[in-house]
Amino acid sequence: MKKTYKIEVDCANCANLMEETTKKVAGVAGATVNFMTQKMSVEFAEGADPKAVMQAVLKACKKVEPDCEIEL
Repeated sequence: MKKTYKIEVDCANCANLMEETTKKVAGVAGATVNFMTQKMSVEFAEGADPKAVMQAVLKACKKVEPDCEIEL
């Protein structure tokens, strides 16, 4: 399953770092962060709970950019 979320990210470099970080979170099969559109697309692994996975993604992204926001 793939979902798109609105995200607040300050720069293209941070977007790239957040994309790489998101890909490492358990339950994520793939991810793309687009700085220009301020959107994050996440493909969830089979059987993963999207809400739980996105909480982990948000926590991981806040380590890259503390003021990051993802509309869940």
